[in-house]
Amino acid sequence: MTVVILGGTKGIGRAVARRCAARGDRVFLLGRDAADLARSAADLDVRAGRAVAAGTAVCDLADPDTFAPALAAAAEALGTIDTVVVTAADFATQDVLERDLDRTRRLLTLNFAHTVVFCEHARPYLLPRGGTLCVVSSVAGDRGRTPVILYGASKAGLSQYLEGLDHKYRGAGLRVVCVKPGFVKTGMTAGLRPPPFAGEPDQVARDIVRAIDRGTPVVYTPAIWALVMFVIRRLPRAVMRRIGF
Repeated sequence: MTVVILGGTKGIGRAVARRCAARGDRVFLLGRDAADLARSAADLDVRAGRAVAAGTAVCDLADPDTFAPALAAAAEALGTIDTVVVTAADFATQDVLERDLDRTRRLLTLNFAHTVVFCEHARPYLLPRGGTLCVVSSVAGDRGRTPVILYGASKAGLSQYLEGLDHKYRGAGLRVVCVKPGFVKTGMTAGLRPPPFAGEPDQVARDIVRAIDRGTPVVYTPAIWALVMFVIRRLPRAVMRRIGF
């Protein structure tokens, strides 16, 4: 399999890249820092004991002008693209976002608008081959929740977009995988107190790779979150207000 990963130098994306490389997939890394990309590509080759990193390209989710050139470079290096994985995203706590509306604007733009635009750039590479578009959303987008109102809104929009793509293009061969992690212990959540059921990047990456192989439209990870959110989605609003979840 040939895999392009946006966000493959850190956290969940790095864990996905390592799992794909370990089983022999050819991996092309996209990210915003050229030095990080080079180190991550070298790490994949060393771990695999052979050349598995097909290349890297700078692709900054904050700069849509980088999307098309980065994907074109990946297609040239790989020949064909079987799978595109998007793990890059922005995060800030609700209190930080409420104090800084400019920060809020950036988060909403990156997590929703720019991620959708990147996916629209990627879709033409995948559709003719029956490829897979796998994007990390969040359980935070399943229900309006007090601690993650703004972050959750950005992920809710992303999840709806991915569901719409799946409805429209699954029959044409495109497989869309929407990944909904709970809290994951990564650099993005450093300094925050992990809640119950917090996941590790490699655990989440394992679930992501399995979902890609199976073409699972929606995957919760760790798996316990499927049950948790099944319950949460069915709670009356009055109960949600009281529990503050």
